[in-house]
Amino acid sequence: MRHAERHRTERIGWLRAAVLGANDGIVSTASLVLGVAAAGADSKALLVAGVAGLVAGAMSMAAGEYVSVSSQADTERADLARERGELAGAPEQEHAELAEIYVRRGLDPALAATVASQLMKHDALGAHARDELGISDVSTARPIQAAFASAGTFSVGAALPLLVVLLFPASLLMWGVPGSSLLFLALLGALAAKTGGAPVLKAATRVTFWGALAMALTAGVGALFGVAA
Repeated sequence: MRHAERHRTERIGWLRAAVLGANDGIVSTASLVLGVAAAGADSKALLVAGVAGLVAGAMSMAAGEYVSVSSQADTERADLARERGELAGAPEQEHAELAEIYVRRGLDPALAATVASQLMKHDALGAHARDELGISDVSTARPIQAAFASAGTFSVGAALPLLVVLLFPASLLMWGVPGSSLLFLALLGALAAKTGGAPVLKAATRVTFWGALAMALTAGVGALFGVAA
């Protein structure tokens, strides 16, 4: 009888990008709106600033994720090409190297050599990529996926504080924006933890704390410049 297990490591790539994008969207846009509001701007100016922040932030997130994850992908490809060459030029040495990895993991030398032989016969490059380089289908870099996930979730996150600006009267924005944004952040942290199988309360608290700190500092700067003006 097969034992069904549910693992969530395959979600790491897109989940990290999605959580990062949504969190940045909420925090940066709410902080921007609060800073401008603290300086004495009206609702129209807040909305313009928020929309500009949404567009700029989404593009920045997409470009940043694509560039950084592409660099990771380039490194992975270079390592695989080097490993492919080593397998072609010195297969015995590569076999011994793989067997030694299994010995360090707890297999006796004879069994480790047998396992290394069988795995290399089946897929030598795949075995070395996974066990020597730490590259697998789960962890491999996917630049386009990361870029779209970050940009999309940033836009969704940024739209939430802007919705509050549209719905709340100007007199309540200094309380409505941070209060609703902290609620959104707590829900985001809980949802991400639930999706990834992590502790929900810990994740929600962590995200909310840092979001509150960012908004408080930005509002303080806005108030300072507003008074100075």
